[in-house]
Amino acid sequence: MTQHDVEHPHGIHVVHDGPRQAPPLVLIHGSGAASASWGLMVPALAAHHHVIRVDLPGCGRSAPAPSYDVVAQANRVAAVLDDLGVRRAAVAGHSSGGYVGTALAEQRPDLVASLALISTGPSLDVLLPQPVVLRVLLGPLLGPLIWSIRPDGWIRRGIGATAARPVDIRDEMVAEVRGLTYRTMRTVLRHNAEYIAERGVPERIAALEVPVLVIFGAADPRWDPASVHRYDAVPNARVELLPGVGHMSVLEAPATTGELLLDFAAASSGGTPPVTPQA
Repeated sequence: MTQHDVEHPHGIHVVHDGPRQAPPLVLIHGSGAASASWGLMVPALAAHHHVIRVDLPGCGRSAPAPSYDVVAQANRVAAVLDDLGVRRAAVAGHSSGGYVGTALAEQRPDLVASLALISTGPSLDVLLPQPVVLRVLLGPLLGPLIWSIRPDGWIRRGIGATAARPVDIRDEMVAEVRGLTYRTMRTVLRHNAEYIAERGVPERIAALEVPVLVIFGAADPRWDPASVHRYDAVPNARVELLPGVGHMSVLEAPATTGELLLDFAAASSGGTPPVTPQA
């Protein structure tokens, strides 16, 4: 895998991996994260795709934005893809990145050839009580103070709080999270909630003419894992439930998650699924 370059069109930090002539695969991170959250999966994905990782506005190394509304974020991603000359890309979003991916497919169906939703909660009514460390970090009273002085260990605990098994949290990911402000994080979470309160994700994707892959951890502590079956009713959706995996399958099970993405992207484009070498 070769990392080609980094760009900042429209103030958005973009990392390119894999050959530019390969089929494009756009990766959109979840709330509180940035492009490094995909790092464990990139080598396998970039062997078959031009992988385009974006830092959403105010996250990682992207500039803040006037609005963190989900549709506004999707439009920013669309503008970046237009600038890059990308057409008909496979798009994958982790957690709330799936909302941005869904909004991108709603607003610009010409750009999205297929859509993968990884640990993307379908509606607010299946949100579970959050881990204590996240409630402390995001609370309205102590949250702003603790956020500004939190050590790296707290950041690692926050990232791993919704995993069901130990995860490899690299220094780059910690650095990206440290750059996110408390205010931006709270604003992003509020807009995410508004987006799925207005209309649930299964209902939204049922109205799209795009193949959809849904990957969910069977031990997800953030969203009720049983809620993944709401996606079963979507005619164009394939649902994969990962046993023993929590909310962070991109860190907990990167090989399995990557294989599912590669197989889905190939099938959706009419190509041949890549062969995974046997150990």
